[in-house]
Amino acid sequence: MTQAVFAIPGDKDRRTGGFIYEARVLRELNEMGCTTMHLQLPDSFPDPTTADMAKALDALCSVPSDQPIILDGLVFGAIDPEGLARVRAPVIAMIHHPLGLETGLPKARSAFLLQNEAAALCHVDHILVPSPETARVLCRDFGADAHRITVAPPGFDRPVVNRQPADPPLILSVGLLAPRKGHDVLLSALGQLSALRWRAEIVGRAHDPDYAAALHEQARALDIDERVTFSGEIETDALTARFNAASVFALATRYEGYGMVLSEAMMYALPIVSCRVGAVPTTVGKAAILVPPDNPNALADALRRIIQNPRAAERLSQLSARRSGTLPRWRDTAQLFLSTIERIRRAGVATKLS
Repeated sequence: MTQAVFAIPGDKDRRTGGFIYEARVLRELNEMGCTTMHLQLPDSFPDPTTADMAKALDALCSVPSDQPIILDGLVFGAIDPEGLARVRAPVIAMIHHPLGLETGLPKARSAFLLQNEAAALCHVDHILVPSPETARVLCRDFGADAHRITVAPPGFDRPVVNRQPADPPLILSVGLLAPRKGHDVLLSALGQLSALRWRAEIVGRAHDPDYAAALHEQARALDIDERVTFSGEIETDALTARFNAASVFALATRYEGYGMVLSEAMMYALPIVSCRVGAVPTTVGKAAILVPPDNPNALADALRRIIQNPRAAERLSQLSARRSGTLPRWRDTAQLFLSTIERIRRAGVATKLS
């Protein structure tokens, strides 16, 4: 018997943080005996066509009332609130970060999404988030009830760590080629380090083709295109090799609801340079040099400190390794989902009996 439904748009096995998180939790729930069905919704979300919106709402309305729906945030933030109110099954919103906070959105689109998500929150039974930061934002800016939020940090599998730093030192960055990830800021910082020995690799698929093209042009304009590699999306083994070869991990992000890749970098004991935004400070603790967002000068100074100062790099490396030891496993994350599902199901039974 199906106990819950996980509604995810398109291919659930896409290799980005949010999809990796959800696909793994779905698998863990089933392995734990909580039979959870994957309900595939149209992949046009968060910008659905009228037809796809209707198709998604029909699919959600068809779920039996005793099967809680865990609704992916890409759908939830854009869903028609009035349509969501017609769904019979309890709805658990899985919000990695509010869609309206995505960097680079037109002002009108951002305003619509922020208003829409606030309205949709009125029709949910519970909310799951990956970090206290996302919970705080939802309560402060969207009127969410803190008592209806469960923080479920992502879990992690311990990788095979075999550090063999490349020569010249490799500066590694991993993230979608999208404005929020700040790769343009990283390139501007790298352009200030031409006197140092280094090469850089940016791993991630082109989420925004125009932005990706602009990054390539920026690297050429800065005359660092022969030192910077854009690798696209790569397989797990290849990414493991990159982490093991890196001397520093850099993510010039403009916002993170958690930032799974930062924790992944810590598991390889990498010194980290990132930005003081969103959940980044609570994710990395003292295992990073954090600078203001959109500040390539500060980012360049931080990278220079690590590349030129082996003692500083080693200190951050030790802090990364130490902090990574506290990271949860995926089974821990799935247990929080399971507890939420069971609580919502019990509440539904109690309501029917009253």
